[in-house]
Amino acid sequence: MKRLTAALVLLVMLVAAPVMAAPYVLSPGQTCDGWPRLPIEMAPGMCAGLVVAPPPGTSGLSKRVLRMPRTLVQLPGGDWIVTDLGGWDPAKGSVWRLRAEAGRPAVLTPLLKGLTMPHGLAIGPDGLVYVGEMSRIIRMNPGAPLPATTVEVVVAGLPDNRLHDNRHPLSNFIFDANGDLLVNVGAPSDSCLVEGKPDGTPRCLQSEGTEALAGVRRYRYLSQGRWAETYTMVARGLRNSLALARTPAGTLLQAENSYDFDPAADRPFEELNVLVEGRHYGWPYCYDMVKSTPGWVGATNFRCRSADHTRPALLLPPHAAPLGMLVYQGGLLPQLQGRLLVSYHGYRATGARIVAFALDARGMPVATARARYPAYGADGLVWKPHPGPAAEPLILTPGWQAVADKRPMGAPVGLAVAADGAVWVADDRNGTVVRVSVDRP
Repeated sequence: MKRLTAALVLLVMLVAAPVMAAPYVLSPGQTCDGWPRLPIEMAPGMCAGLVVAPPPGTSGLSKRVLRMPRTLVQLPGGDWIVTDLGGWDPAKGSVWRLRAEAGRPAVLTPLLKGLTMPHGLAIGPDGLVYVGEMSRIIRMNPGAPLPATTVEVVVAGLPDNRLHDNRHPLSNFIFDANGDLLVNVGAPSDSCLVEGKPDGTPRCLQSEGTEALAGVRRYRYLSQGRWAETYTMVARGLRNSLALARTPAGTLLQAENSYDFDPAADRPFEELNVLVEGRHYGWPYCYDMVKSTPGWVGATNFRCRSADHTRPALLLPPHAAPLGMLVYQGGLLPQLQGRLLVSYHGYRATGARIVAFALDARGMPVATARARYPAYGADGLVWKPHPGPAAEPLILTPGWQAVADKRPMGAPVGLAVAADGAVWVADDRNGTVVRVSVDRP
């Protein structure tokens, strides 16, 4: 372990130096609140600092130590826990402890290895760290001498298929106010169609009934760190709910990754949904507000314009791929206070950014008239009309598209607010951890 840790310290020392940290190009002496300043165009008053990245000259996942960081959470003492997807094969994932301070080399220490597609991450009411794998949720004590020996299975029996069988195998979760676990179960298919057609039934079984596979489950908290083995469905008809948040007012929010049935067009729009117990949110039958999905037109008795379909609170840009979401309650960035932060992971022109939406006192998203959404164009940002209901958010990262000899395209996933109010970001495609702060050296 000593030899491994020393190697990791050396790795991050190389990254922290003011030189090219592939694929970002860092300017000597330029810092963001004490961290190496990244060449990302930020909102006024903000900057982005580099915490961890692959060392110069590194290419390919096999050469990285932190391969695909997905989510992160800060421990009470200041260290961080980071999930590393590792890849899309079984037993490639891991969980790391990250110790990082401005002006010092960061230290990565492996806590768990051999996990299968770890994604979800949270500190539970008991102070333990909870991790969502493809088929289960586990917990561990990060302060134990050997954290791996403290692993316990909290929820078992989540869908367990390889990616070629299950299109959305990753597990995310949040704790409700009463301790219940709200768990994402992604749809096993993109559209519940077989060769472009339904299987002959008027409803998609993946999104129907008490055991729907496309929605959010509730595992009831029992007592003494135990949850019920059975579950109820909070919401159905949700294709992939990796972005989940509970607002201070108790409102449950979900950002939907819609089915890309027309990748070349500006449709379908992603969604921001307010989750209400027992509701159906339309997948795979509906898209946008009340439109019928190609393939299901005339083939289902589900009516998108009826009360059977709970419509989105807001439409989000098409192909944006919202993956991370939280309500900012830090003190460092007052312009974000009380706003809903969302990471857009998408690799198309509408992705690669972090945005912040206004919420009202009930924790409901606030729509704005004549909203537009930004997309990266050949000459910078292009603003496009946004069908409603929609909102024009504050964009934290207006310039995170790829620029040769300067920066890669961003791929933000997990978001977390540090004790000092900075926003930390896990970027899986680039193998980086980024810190968003107030703009000062």
